[in-house]
Amino acid sequence: VQLQASGGGVVQAGGSLRLSCAASGLTFRNYVMGWFRQAPGKEREFVAAVNRGGGSTFYSDSVKGRFAISRNNVENTVYLQMHGLEPEDTAVYYCAADRSARSLYLSENAINYWGQGTKVTVSS
Repeated sequence: VQLQASGGGVVQAGGSLRLSCAASGLTFRNYVMGWFRQAPGKEREFVAAVNRGGGSTFYSDSVKGRFAISRNNVENTVYLQMHGLEPEDTAVYYCAADRSARSLYLSENAINYWGQGTKVTVSS
């Protein structure tokens, strides 16, 4: 199984980025997909999740209204569109796959597969 994240980079505050995570080696539609992030010196935290069919989403309070998660079950890819980026959004972003999730508030401990991380830096 491989989750290949991409799309990170350096952006000014107020800017936008779109992260992608391409999955292979698993039955993608059977997994709730999510994004976590880890800022320097901090623990990894939940950001967003999308259900198996793509019709329901859930966000942490810190990104609600600015980020949008979506998925394409034909291309086996999950996306995170980020708008209104703030310096506090600077982190390494990880995509995650959870086979047995019954809630969209994903637990880090229950994740089956992680992507390798893509770094987002927001300058002020």
